[in-house]
Amino acid sequence: MDRRDFLLASAAAAAPPPGRPRISAGSFNFHTFGANQSPGAAIDIIGEMGFEGIELILLTRDDIKGYWTDAKIGELRKKLDRWNLDVAQFIMFQPVVEGLTSLNRTVRNQNLDFFEAGCRIGKKLGAPLVNIVAPWPREVSSKGNPYLPRYYDIEKPQPGQMFSMDVALPFDWDALWDNYVGATKECLQRAKAHGMKLTIEHHTHTMIPGIDAFLRLWDAIKDPALGYNFDTGWTLSHRDYPPVAIYKARRHLMNMHVRDIDGLMRRFPHIGEGVMDFKAICAALKNIGYRGFMTLEQDKHPGDMKATAKRYLAMLKEYLA
Repeated sequence: MDRRDFLLASAAAAAPPPGRPRISAGSFNFHTFGANQSPGAAIDIIGEMGFEGIELILLTRDDIKGYWTDAKIGELRKKLDRWNLDVAQFIMFQPVVEGLTSLNRTVRNQNLDFFEAGCRIGKKLGAPLVNIVAPWPREVSSKGNPYLPRYYDIEKPQPGQMFSMDVALPFDWDALWDNYVGATKECLQRAKAHGMKLTIEHHTHTMIPGIDAFLRLWDAIKDPALGYNFDTGWTLSHRDYPPVAIYKARRHLMNMHVRDIDGLMRRFPHIGEGVMDFKAICAALKNIGYRGFMTLEQDKHPGDMKATAKRYLAMLKEYLA
């Protein structure tokens, strides 16, 4: 082999594998959040539209036994097979495992059991990944805002009104962080026992608000079964530029949630109606060789979701070509 052949071979070895990221949608784009929300109709809509994958979600603890029975899972798998849809990952909604940050060992163990129950369901559905949004410290709360990540602005503040949250004392961040690292390790052990990997999604005010916090978590654990679920909207609302954050995540990036954002970086309008630079995001993903799923997430937003999903499909096919 001469020098030219060596350089060509080296370049080929360093290049990303052929192909492109796959395009998926969350079932929760087409159903509400709450107990006994069947994703059956959503599977048919997403499959008929030509998506390649789907994300399904465990919404409440009661649904573990009340909805996700073996019979129901078998019924849904037939629908998935009919449309040739892969389950990109199985999500556990944050309230299902919110106690993972508890310093009370009994509470934490209960939440680990809920987490493992979700792993069992995801495995039966054929999902390679199980996903959770990072919990927030239970010592932090806000009156009237039960889902703390959604509390990040005051649209029309009254005179003298302050943006504030309650912080229960004593508040020991180092102890909370070490506890969260330990809980994540235990979640990983349970996910891996079912042949799955774990992705952590970042939200405002949680233990993992963005990619830098995730990288600190990964450095504390150093397990390739732990990955990052990147959300474009939450990244930009955190004032990180998504293409740069993608390069930071790089080898830890296992799944993508894709949504638009308005010019003030506060709200998530329908895809194509905001200021998110999807072309730059897709270019960054191609440059790092990402081959996972890019999931449309437009949950709980009024408007024509089918039109949004069609626009999303067309846009990604163009930008990923």
